[in-house]
Amino acid sequence: MVDAKILVIDDNKSVLSALEILLQFEYKTVEAISNPNQISSKDLKEVDIILLDMNFSAGVNTGNEGLFWLREIKKKASNTSVIMMTAYGAVDLAVKALKEGASDFILKPWNNDKLLATVKSAFELRKSRQEIHLLKKKESSLKKVINEDKNYIIGNSKALNTVLNLTRKVAKTDVNVLITGENGTGKELIARELHKTSKRKDEVFIAVDMGSISENLLESELFGHVKGSFTDARENRIGKFEAAHKGTLFLDEIGNLSLQAQAKLLSAIQNKAIVRVGANKTIPVDIRLICATNCNLEQMVTDGLFREDLLYRINTISVEVPALRERDDDILIIADFYLKRFGNKYDKPSLRINNAAQEKLMKYQWPGNVRELLHTIERAVILGEGNVLKADDFILNNKSTPSLGADPKTLEEMEKQMILRALEAHDGNYSAAADQLGVSRQTLYNKLKKINNG
Repeated sequence: MVDAKILVIDDNKSVLSALEILLQFEYKTVEAISNPNQISSKDLKEVDIILLDMNFSAGVNTGNEGLFWLREIKKKASNTSVIMMTAYGAVDLAVKALKEGASDFILKPWNNDKLLATVKSAFELRKSRQEIHLLKKKESSLKKVINEDKNYIIGNSKALNTVLNLTRKVAKTDVNVLITGENGTGKELIARELHKTSKRKDEVFIAVDMGSISENLLESELFGHVKGSFTDARENRIGKFEAAHKGTLFLDEIGNLSLQAQAKLLSAIQNKAIVRVGANKTIPVDIRLICATNCNLEQMVTDGLFREDLLYRINTISVEVPALRERDDDILIIADFYLKRFGNKYDKPSLRINNAAQEKLMKYQWPGNVRELLHTIERAVILGEGNVLKADDFILNNKSTPSLGADPKTLEEMEKQMILRALEAHDGNYSAAADQLGVSRQTLYNKLKKINNG
């Protein structure tokens, strides 16, 4: 017996009795009513299938009454399957009922086997609708989780407000945006702000750190793959482009791509379609593309390390995020925000920073920008004693910008100086610096991350 609730509505009591007898052996709950006005007292969302007569008044066979009650049912329970019943086999009436939302119709007198088959199909349709509704709710919840950003754009400086004003103007369009700026300035936060204020805000935001993906896996990560396309491809997998369909795709550290990967990315952007690794089928994608880098892409184009046509594609609008040292009193505003956050996290809610410590924070150049300030505040909260944080509680990583002429005391300092010297010699060009040092771009990128995170 199927665990389902069926409601039969017909003014002919013999019809109601016959259907109750027929259906009670197949379905757990069968209820019959002779007056459609009783519908208003029923919780129709709990009903799986309704068998509804098309005519209730004597001598009337237009079907208008049934169509009226069909509309009323659909207003209250759009996913409930409704089967129309009529003694008149007019095709145009049946078609009209289907257009109004009926799942099917049966003619009186009916064939029992055919009626049971029709009801079974209607129940399967009802289950499918419920599953689709549940999937949509899960998808909506998942998008909220993915789009959740626990960091905020904090500050009120002129430099920051200029960027935010530009961001809000650009967000209304679908143009590709290139965000530039030093490490730790908050380029991803600007990308998320673009997404949150765009017409795609209710869709997903997918962020990809291009520098952390190895070259041989990059195509699969971006475009997906089919089962068996390479050794570890044990199942079909969608890539980041497909995952971001209808939403925003953020490609961070775009300057780390090889020329071969750049060509494939350019093709996907131009064609607005991708092909999974190992497949031939073209899959259209609709995304808002935002890229970010701390590299000088124009210089990389001159050096033959970045495709000029790709730069034009990703750089319709350019947004330069200012360094923290260019944002005036934002330093203290940000420090106070994270002081409260970490104070609550580590059960020290009454902390404050004294004047000498504030002056120390303001004078520092913050080579690691907001990210470095965040880590500095957290360390001070953890290690500080009492409710007032003093200048000595803030350990500023002056080693992060060492004098290039200073003698290194450890292998770690020597490696750091070599990396900084190489980057300075090549004006921040990661690829050229990596070639000089004899390492891959990814290795250089990972080492820099370790340096900046202190």
